[in-house]
Amino acid sequence: MTSTAIEDTEFVVRTIATTAVENEKYFGDLDAVVGDGDFGYSLARGFEKILLDWDGFDRADPGTFLLKIAVAITSRIGGTSGPIWGTAFMRAGTQLKGEDSPTRADVVRALRASIEGIKTRGNSDLGDKTLLDAIIPAVDALEQSIADGDDTATALDQSAAVARRAADATVQMQAKRGRASYSGERSIGSVDPGAIAVAVIAERIAAEWKARAL
Repeated sequence: MTSTAIEDTEFVVRTIATTAVENEKYFGDLDAVVGDGDFGYSLARGFEKILLDWDGFDRADPGTFLLKIAVAITSRIGGTSGPIWGTAFMRAGTQLKGEDSPTRADVVRALRASIEGIKTRGNSDLGDKTLLDAIIPAVDALEQSIADGDDTATALDQSAAVARRAADATVQMQAKRGRASYSGERSIGSVDPGAIAVAVIAERIAAEWKARAL
């Protein structure tokens, strides 16, 4: 049976939320190397609230659902993560609002809008050693795979693989944004926790998307 657009959106958001909660310690430990160590905790507490309030979010269409999630994230996730992740969901939701059956191209467009929102909110870009260093290459790979005619499962696999390689490569970068940037050259030699979180989430979405079809 083919899933609906809102079911697919619910699946992605729930996967993000459960992955954030389950990896609280891992993400926190990564952040503690040169940051303040609260990334895992903040992300987990915010998405934990999303899961607790799951049935109460408006599901009129995928965009409306994402907008409601964005508001909840912004109000519940502390530190810099709340505005960043909230903006990502807000921009995506705005792009998809009113679309009952968005195409894969629409989804890519929404992800691009999220990226632009993160750039603006965080005053950051590719190469600054942030989650953008994983999410931008991942979305590029997703778009290319779709353009090549791959099915969604394959496109997600390709995107996740690129996200992982890009996240791991942040070990060679010097942080230019966030608390890690205060460490200067000492930030070289450790991965960016936000980028790793993107990779872990992308891998989980890809794996469980295939499992849904079995």
